[in-house]
Amino acid sequence: MSMVSFRVEGFREMEAALDELASLSTRRSVARRALIKAAQPMAELMRSLAPDDPNTANEDLVGSIAVSPTLSDRQRGLHRRMFPNHRTSVEVFVGAGPVPQAHLQEFGTQHHAPQPFGRPAFDMDARNLIDRLGREMWSEIQRSVARARRRQARS
Repeated sequence: MSMVSFRVEGFREMEAALDELASLSTRRSVARRALIKAAQPMAELMRSLAPDDPNTANEDLVGSIAVSPTLSDRQRGLHRRMFPNHRTSVEVFVGAGPVPQAHLQEFGTQHHAPQPFGRPAFDMDARNLIDRLGREMWSEIQRSVARARRRQARS
């Protein structure tokens, strides 16, 4: 198993800018929108790497790969939260939907060789995702702060 490490800067400035937004729900919405936009290229990369059966249209593995803040019931049951206070955290998931063949394709079986698509996409795009996330967060914060200031000026 390989370890990925990052150096991230600018959180103090980002936190100060987020403090200009009045409500926690607005802050969470800003983060969720930025995460979803930043993760889209990784989902596209996963789709390009996943084996595709042209006979199954959008009901197959490739069609199920998405970026979403929600999980299926089964996925939610298996999920372990990263943060104990989940009311203040934001999570976005990138990967296959609730199709039974997803993990079988990724890891293989005794009768079927693995055809990984998730881990290779992560390995190729993780650093770029962090860069995109920083840009998207600043963009979303600036737009939200500008909206809040306009609303305040009208009041």
